Amino acid sequence: GKVKFNPSSWNANASVIFLDQPVNVGYSYSSNTVSNTVAAGKDIYALLTLFFKQFPEYAKQDFHISGESYAGHYIPVFASEILSHKKRNINLQSVLIGNGLTDGLTQYEYYRPMACGDGGWPAVLDEQQCQAMDNSLPRCQQLIQSCYNSESVWSCVPASIYCNNAMIGPYQRTGMNPYDIRAKCSGSDLCYDELEWIQKYLNRADVMKALGAEVSDYASCNMDINRNFLFQGDWMQPFHRLVPGILEEIPVLIYAGDADFICNWLGNLAWTNELEWPGHKDYKKAPLEEIGSIKSSGNLTFMRLHAAGHMVPYNQPEASLDMLNRWIGGEWFEK
Repeated sequence: GKVKFNPSSWNANASVIFLDQPVNVGYSYSSNTVSNTVAAGKDIYALLTLFFKQFPEYAKQDFHISGESYAGHYIPVFASEILSHKKRNINLQSVLIGNGLTDGLTQYEYYRPMACGDGGWPAVLDEQQCQAMDNSLPRCQQLIQSCYNSESVWSCVPASIYCNNAMIGPYQRTGMNPYDIRAKCSGSDLCYDELEWIQKYLNRADVMKALGAEVSDYASCNMDINRNFLFQGDWMQPFHRLVPGILEEIPVLIYAGDADFICNWLGNLAWTNELEWPGHKDYKKAPLEEIGSIKSSGNLTFMRLHAAGHMVPYNQPEASLDMLNRWIGGEWFEK
């Protein structure tokens, strides 16, 4: 429950705005709720516009958006929303997605290899379970494809439910941590004791007062909002289709800790390889350099971080800060 200085924090060389979004998660609140990523994008644009109007000294700074996990949905939508406003006070320079869920059709194929020993770590599942996942994949992909074709609730919700049961369920039932293939689940549903410590800390009256929180309590997860997004069909939406438009204007970094199961590096590498954009051919044939395992062409860069789970800065703080500093310094893209 005590704070300790972290020399590898991402605000070492940058100012950071932490956003609790969509509204009504974390310390954020509203009388309205948001139940899909597109609606959340409108809120983010409005909030950032107001922020930079209120603090114009920051509006001149280079601005980057970074997120992980479901932010594989959020960031393509938020960046597209910002870039669609020609007159804006948001100096967006790049986006970063860490262990994200962006293109389900491509990524769900890689749950079986990751769980069965082909992702660089020992297998968690036995041969029978691996075979069952192989057998479920065609149906899962068929359902995701029909979601991609129609983008309707009626086809996207069944795809999420079937694929999550068939492709993620077998792993979850082992009791291993879906966010780190090397560890057993501990603590809460989210598998980390630390998340409970954070929740406790952020609920302390003195901390809430210091941060100016205006809610009665802080929870790590809002499962009502999670459910709303799922039942609006948001989970399987093909938001990767927005990435080519973003690449036309700004660089995109997709990075992945290679011990994560839930949004694993195999699937993230695969969707970036399959992405249809003008630089597709050059990117696809670009080698995955072993030093830090990085692959880059044009405005698109993929990085594999070794021995990190779903939350890269937690497992590899120094490497993740080094990656961030080199990225915002323009090392892997034309400035």
